[in-house]
Amino acid sequence: MHMRHLSKKATFILSAVLIVGGLGMLTWSAFLLFGQPGGAPASDQTTARAPSSQTEPSSIRSSPDDISNYKVASSLPKFITIQSIGVTKTRIKHLGLADNNRIAEPDNLYDTAWYTGSSKPGEQGAMFIFGHVSSWEATGIFYNLKNLKPGDRITIQRGDDQLFLYEVSSTKTYPADQVDMNAVLAPVNPKVPGLNLMTCSGKVIKGTNDFSERLVVFASLVKN
Repeated sequence: MHMRHLSKKATFILSAVLIVGGLGMLTWSAFLLFGQPGGAPASDQTTARAPSSQTEPSSIRSSPDDISNYKVASSLPKFITIQSIGVTKTRIKHLGLADNNRIAEPDNLYDTAWYTGSSKPGEQGAMFIFGHVSSWEATGIFYNLKNLKPGDRITIQRGDDQLFLYEVSSTKTYPADQVDMNAVLAPVNPKVPGLNLMTCSGKVIKGTNDFSERLVVFASLVKN
């Protein structure tokens, strides 16, 4: 009886050790896969790279009906207007990452694209919007982005038609392969929601559809 009692006790202890050990392995495996609690899988924690023109965008303009019928979710950006450079009620498409973790770009010269990994209108952080400068056939929606100067205003219309007014703070040009995406995806003033615009600049790289530089305009929210 005494030996059988010890045997049952040893079996119980061994089972408990195995269960605790198994839970520990599961916890460690989950940490390796997801990182800290509540975080995204490690494979998703990558740094976005600047857009790069791999194909020539379409130069077919959208019809007035296409523009007026364009709809997005109420909290997301829908149109951008920059009166000082002739950008009027231009569609903002919603794009994520393309190949090699590069931010995807719009497939039309006359549309812009909001990077879905950046902030929404009026939220803390910074919205990031990209637009084309030109193609072999025509100038793009952000062709005159280079003419923006501090104090110029940019209006973002949200899906629910609420307007957000941003003011240009500064501009900066980067070599295409040396864009500081930490700065590009952050507000120029950490205390105020930001809006950062980008387009290509410089010279066309021989044998490609891409340009040698990227121009970034940094702006901050002034009214909504």
